[in-house]
Amino acid sequence: MAKIKWGILACGKIAKKFAADLQWVDDAELVAVASRDIANAKSFAEEFPAKHIFGSYQELVACKDVDVIYVASPHSHHHEHTLLCLNHGKAVLCEKAFAINLRQANEMVQLARSKHIFLMEALWTRFLPHYIKVRAMLAEGMIGEPKGVLANFGFKPNEPVSQRLYDPALGGGTLLDIGIYPVFLAQSLLGVPDKILATMDPSSTGVDEQCSMIFQYKNGVTATLFSTFESNLETDADIFGTKGRIRLTNRFYEPSATIQYYNGGVDTRSIVSLEREPGWGYQHEIRHVGECLKNGLTESPVHSLNDTLSLMQTLDRVREVIGLKYKQDSDFSS
Repeated sequence: MAKIKWGILACGKIAKKFAADLQWVDDAELVAVASRDIANAKSFAEEFPAKHIFGSYQELVACKDVDVIYVASPHSHHHEHTLLCLNHGKAVLCEKAFAINLRQANEMVQLARSKHIFLMEALWTRFLPHYIKVRAMLAEGMIGEPKGVLANFGFKPNEPVSQRLYDPALGGGTLLDIGIYPVFLAQSLLGVPDKILATMDPSSTGVDEQCSMIFQYKNGVTATLFSTFESNLETDADIFGTKGRIRLTNRFYEPSATIQYYNGGVDTRSIVSLEREPGWGYQHEIRHVGECLKNGLTESPVHSLNDTLSLMQTLDRVREVIGLKYKQDSDFSS
């Protein structure tokens, strides 16, 4: 594989950012784009040229030029579209949230493993330099014994409001759309919570317009997490311990976030400087997928399928506590 040949399934906003960042990856090439509306696919390809432009996903998965497909459809359709790709022998990078629930996620993972085909959740934050640096700082003991995480993500949607944000059929609500970031941050740094307390403010459609969560651990550590569509928040995070604190500033989940380190006192702030590449930041996960494919891996050693299943199970647990169900849920017993 001199170059990894990418196909993009669904040509929305997130797909445009992903396609834009492909240019920063030397061994990656966009060869095919697909939308259920051929006009949409052609419009996408005018901005991001591709050899193949398809008006159906079936044509995309049948394309022999494609090595791996980025699934960029709404998360309500990730299960269906990932299975479609895998059943046609295509490696998959599936946008988060990976699925609607753990049952769907298990089916996706089981199929990939049975066919020995690469599959990974596109949780891009896991591959960003500032997140990797934070993990290193914790491993070095820079905050002492970790005691907790505070993280929030909130924005007020612009008019006209996107239907998918509030539509139960599309897995709408804050938790799966943006709440997944605070949940991921807490779980990836502190582990799977022993107990979850949570509450939601339902929208008129029944999905969560706001979601408040507390993760409790047997060792006394806690994570306090919040997501909302009702207000524009700072969207920052604090990771604190017995000897210090790490603060991730505005948009903690993006490469634009700044790492502030407090060594004990409130007036001891220092800035951890990192070199930032141009682009949105998706090139880091794109490079990782390319490395995995070139090395013949079927799972990422950095963000494994077990990590994805564990995160999905925690999201299910939160929804069970707040009483939020989708039509795709048969039960919460998976």
